[in-house]
Amino acid sequence: MRYLALLCTMLMLLSCDRDPAIDTAPGSDQIVRLADSEIKGLDPQKVSDLSSLRVAADQFEGLTRLDAVGEAEPGLAKDWRIAQDGLTWDFTLREALRFSDGTAFDATLFPALMDRLRDPETAAPAQALFANIVAVEAVSANSVIVRLASPDPALPALLAHPAMAAIPLHRIRTAGDQWTSDRPMIASGPYQLSEWKLNDYARLERNPEWHDGKAPTATIIWKPMEDSLSALRLFLSGGADIAADYPPSRHQWLKDNHPAVTHSVPYLGSYYFAFNTRMPPFDDPRVRTALSMAVEREWIADKVIGVDNIPAWGLLPPGLEGQEPLRPEWADWPREKRLRSARGLLAAAGYGPDRPLRFEIRFNSSAEHRRVSVAMAAMWQPLGVEASLFNSEAALHFAALRRHEFALARSGWIADLPTPENFLLVHQQANGAGNYSGYANPDYDRILAQAIAEPDPRQRQQLMRKAEAQLITDMPILPLYFYVTRSLVAERIAGWEDNISNVHPSRTLRIRAR
Repeated sequence: MRYLALLCTMLMLLSCDRDPAIDTAPGSDQIVRLADSEIKGLDPQKVSDLSSLRVAADQFEGLTRLDAVGEAEPGLAKDWRIAQDGLTWDFTLREALRFSDGTAFDATLFPALMDRLRDPETAAPAQALFANIVAVEAVSANSVIVRLASPDPALPALLAHPAMAAIPLHRIRTAGDQWTSDRPMIASGPYQLSEWKLNDYARLERNPEWHDGKAPTATIIWKPMEDSLSALRLFLSGGADIAADYPPSRHQWLKDNHPAVTHSVPYLGSYYFAFNTRMPPFDDPRVRTALSMAVEREWIADKVIGVDNIPAWGLLPPGLEGQEPLRPEWADWPREKRLRSARGLLAAAGYGPDRPLRFEIRFNSSAEHRRVSVAMAAMWQPLGVEASLFNSEAALHFAALRRHEFALARSGWIADLPTPENFLLVHQQANGAGNYSGYANPDYDRILAQAIAEPDPRQRQQLMRKAEAQLITDMPILPLYFYVTRSLVAERIAGWEDNISNVHPSRTLRIRAR
């Protein structure tokens, strides 16, 4: 009898063990999201990778937050007022704000958050994003004043960044960096981290003290999945609700066979090659323009890349300014007319059959970058241009760009914020080594400075567009296409809104009622 009792006890214990595969699978009140990499850290002021920031945004809320379409909305602040000069913003906090452990906080938290963000010991990678903020002040328990060096209509979007979200400084003062080891972690947003198994999953549960009440879904599971093909297979097998990416080679098959779950959407990113304008041959704008005129962007976007990328002649992605992307006049010319004009520009610059233009195309190792480089080299052959290829791994590639050791090199930009200046400032002379092309036009810098100092949103937008037009006229970069994001979203998920920022907070997602 004793053995039978012992056996029964063991069976009962085994039956009580939870199956990890079931625990981390989609459920009636559980959404499973696949990230394209593992979380790098849990302190929102100390991370910069997208996977970590997405998990942080589920846990921590700032004065503002991003909604389902990636636009800023009230967060811990219920509203705000802007001074006429655009330099002073007054945010009014919601009443009775508390962290998930029940600790109350008020406006005095936010100056302390900025101090910590700017403390060298924090080593915050996002610190530079907040350089335009002169001061953050608590003028009363429920009023936060943000003072700027220059007007910034996008300040609400900036303050939604997890680096300026409310984190539990009261716990950090006693525990130091160990505060992220608490389970559950103390949070200010809709969810709090209850479990994290490295390279396996992170489990988020509802924050009972969140000011918006109960989050729509009880549990969010984030799983790292660096191999997008494995992510695709897990998603199609029903093991996940959302996949952050899928292989480009499967794009058309997914569109044909699973159109309801396949999302390919324009993104806040531009893909281009940078000319080294500091030395011949690309110190001559005629040479740069000639090569740009000969490139068939539609063919590259459709045939070489083939994931619904939008061809680009300018820098700013569609949807960023509410206007059509810029196109030079020659963009709509027939190919032969463009080639004739390009030959004329090259001849005027001293290149022709007796002196062919020769240079090296540099790119970081990737099948996509190689295909694009090969395609461009072929498109330039009718001009008598001889372009060779050189590839290296990413770290070496971008180190060479910062040292200016290239002629034409693969580059591009993914914006931190949905603003034109986030793209345009990269190419001003003051950006130093980050201005890979070495572009230096005082007119461009002057127009951009005027745009940044302009408080009126409409005039600001017009000046930004004028700056972009100047950039494209001078052609220090060769734009090719705008990035897209690729996602898979199960039909049982409601609340997903495709948007240019690729922002999809878990609090905006719901499981459809059956």
